[in-house]
Order: sequence, then structure tokens, then C-alpha cells
Amino acid sequence: MKKLFCIVIVLGVSANVFGAVGCSLNDPDRDIKRLFPDATNYKTEFISIQERGGQKLADEIQKKLGDKFEPVYETIDVAYAFYTVLKGDKLLGYVHGVNQKGRFGGMQLVITTDPNGVITDFYYQRLTSPEAKKFRDPAFTKQFIGLSLADFYRHKPQEGIKDPTENSNSDFKATLRGLLKNLILMDTFKLNNKYDVVYNEVHKNEKKDSNSN
Repeated sequence: MKKLFCIVIVLGVSANVFGAVGCSLNDPDRDIKRLFPDATNYKTEFISIQERGGQKLADEIQKKLGDKFEPVYETIDVAYAFYTVLKGDKLLGYVHGVNQKGRFGGMQLVITTDPNGVITDFYYQRLTSPEAKKFRDPAFTKQFIGLSLADFYRHKPQEGIKDPTENSNSDFKATLRGLLKNLILMDTFKLNNKYDVVYNEVHKNEKKDSNSN
């Protein structure tokens, strides 16, 4: 197997931030090649909310998330690892993972996307749950393929994807939250807020509906 060439870029992260690092791939060379078989190289970037926009940016992300950051896993100095995957000079897509608090411990949710932020794969790098096998089942994880942040803003995943477990509904809800957070961070740091137009449209309509009632 041809070894991938990796470039590590530190963007918006000061030296002291490396004490707080988000979810990075266990074995980037192996994982990138598995997730993108045609890849020839990739770039790894470490980006934090604190350095890119501070509390103002954190507030914006939390508003889009519809929830407050968890004080252990989601401090604004966390350096998130973003992997930009290439075939020569051609952009194949991105890989990004987040830590998410679950009922039985921390989860690590990893997604791959195409250049437009559409999910092409999703898996749990870490999951502590008595029903972990059901969560990891491709029958569940593959349902997220083809979704983008626009779908999450419009609430389609919550409506169309069912909890695969019997007693772990809180972990199912945590998975949806973690994936939404993952996509928001991807949009913020890699896609130049491409999906803000959808977010604004949805909330404008919600405000209009509430006023009419």
C-alpha cells in the first residue's frame, strides 16, 4: 500500500491550546486510506474556537446547535483536528471527529464529507454503551450518508432516523447532537459558513410562524 503524504498545519491554535485537543483519528494514515481509498495525501489542521473568534463565535455556534457547550468536552480552547483529503491537487473531501458526552461515557463521532459538506460516511471511533453493537450497525450509521447540515437545520434526521436501541435513547439523542455539532464546526472552519443561508431561512420561517400564532 502506498504511504500517504501528510502535511500538518496549525491554524488559530496557540502553543498552550494543545493541552485541550478534540477528537483526532487514532491512526490518520490508516484511517484516511480506509475512508478515502483514492487519496494520495492529506492535510491536518488544528483549529480552536477561542483563537478564531472567542466567546462571540462560541455563542454563535451554540445558537446554531440549540444547546450550551458541555463544560468538560467542549471548552472553547479545544483544538479540533480537521483532515483535508486530496488526490494530487484535487479535493476529495474532509474528515472530522468530535467528542460528545454520552450516558455511559464519552463518545467520539467521526464523519467524512465530500467537498460540499455532504456526509459520505459516519462511524463511532469510541462508544461506551451496553447497546454499542446496535449503534455501530451499518443499518443505523449508513442512514446518515447523503445528509448535510441543511438537513439537520431542517430537522429531517430527527424525523426520519429512528433510535436503533431499546434502552439507550439518551445516547441516540447525544449522537444526533454530536453530528450536528460536527457539521456546524465543519461549516464554520472549512466551508465558509456555506449553510448559514439555510439556518437563517429556517429560523426566519419559525419566527414568522410563532408571530402568526
